[in-house]
Amino acid sequence: MNEKIYTEKAPAAIGPYSQAVKCGNMLFCSGMMPVIPETNELAESDIKVQSAQIMRNIDALLNHAGYTVDDVVKTTCFLSDIANFAAFNEVYAQYFTSKPARSCVAVRDLPKGALVEVEVIASK
Repeated sequence: MNEKIYTEKAPAAIGPYSQAVKCGNMLFCSGMMPVIPETNELAESDIKVQSAQIMRNIDALLNHAGYTVDDVVKTTCFLSDIANFAAFNEVYAQYFTSKPARSCVAVRDLPKGALVEVEVIASK
C-alpha cells in the first residue's frame, strides 16, 4: 500500500500531486522547488541560494518520512540555465556526499520562475 507523505516543513505541492509517496521501502519525492516553507515565497534569485533552499526542503521531507540524505539512491536535477551547472554542483556536492545516481538537465522554464528543481528517490 502506498502512503502519501506531507510535512509543513517543506513547500506544499503547487498542483494535484503529493510531496512524496512511500511504497514499501522506497520513497519517491516530487520535484522540490526553492520555496521557503514559512513564507511560501521563492528564495532569492541566485542559483546557490536556491539550491541550498532546495537541499533544506529535501532534508525536511526525508526526515519527516524517516529517511536521511544517505538513503537517497537517485536524483533528477533540472536547471533553467546550464550555465549554472558548476555553481549548482558546488552546493549539491556539499549535501549529497554519498554520491547517489543522478541526471541533470537544462529545461526551458521552471514553475514560479525558479532556477532549479530537484527530485529524489530514497530507499532503506
